Amino acid sequence: MNKKETLEVVNQVFYNIFERENPYTLEEIEEKFAFDVKSPKQVKDSLTGEITWSEMENAKKFITQKNMDKYDETKGWVLKKRPINSLEDIINLWDKINYTTTERYYDSMNVSESDTIYNCTNVYRSTDCHKSKNVIFSDGCARSENIIACQRSGDSTNCIRVDDSGTCSNSYNVICSAKITNSIFIQDCNNLYECMFCSHIANMRYCISNMQFEQEEYFKIKKVIVDWILQ
Repeated sequence: MNKKETLEVVNQVFYNIFERENPYTLEEIEEKFAFDVKSPKQVKDSLTGEITWSEMENAKKFITQKNMDKYDETKGWVLKKRPINSLEDIINLWDKINYTTTERYYDSMNVSESDTIYNCTNVYRSTDCHKSKNVIFSDGCARSENIIACQRSGDSTNCIRVDDSGTCSNSYNVICSAKITNSIFIQDCNNLYECMFCSHIANMRYCISNMQFEQEEYFKIKKVIVDWILQ
């Protein structure tokens, strides 16, 4: 997924959560929203020198999945048998063939600057995601669509910064919660609709800091909160 396509998804997510256009560049989004998300790092293919992306940045040598397959077709990874006289001989031989494969995309389409992506479509700079679509700056997510800076979560749509949660939609900054809709800053909650700054409650709507508000006054305060988030 190129940067233009990525920003189109970002704009859609922002509108669904904040009812505002996205005011940020991709670099600003990564810095503001994905600052603590594990993401693939830029490394170099050790055979070609080309830029690639890996979640295992501390490895010694890298090779893209594409180049690994190409090497297998042209030269092959199997070595001719030779004498081994010491453990050092084994380690030296292994070092010659031991490359960390990068940009591992399995049954996925339109993926860029990512690693270990499974059955996904439209992914940008993410890792360890499964059966998802339109994934940006995320790690360990599954069965989700239109997510930005999310971690270890699933079954969610149009969310930013949802961590360790499931079945969330149109929400921002949700932690350890489930069934959260149109909400902002939620932790350890279940089945909330249009709530903000709430923790440890369930089956509520129009709550702010665990206090019940009327719908009209709730949305008046929500506008101020959204202005603050996007300032």
